[in-house]
Amino acid sequence: MKLLILKTNIKSKKKVRSVRALLNKTPRISDWSVDLNDIDKVLRIEADDSLEEKEVIGILKHSGLYAEAL
Repeated sequence: MKLLILKTNIKSKKKVRSVRALLNKTPRISDWSVDLNDIDKVLRIEADDSLEEKEVIGILKHSGLYAEAL
């Protein structure tokens, strides 16, 4: 199990709901959360060791969202 921490531009609960469908469909992600109160809108993901940050960044980019590793 590994923890991925990403800076995002997810700024609202509506955007979190749109991301929910994408992240929940990814079988290697066991849990995730977005801290909307943090200045970096941090996305924390608990995932299998095989999941890479660039894959998550690609998933979010495909939905028009921005993410980068912290």
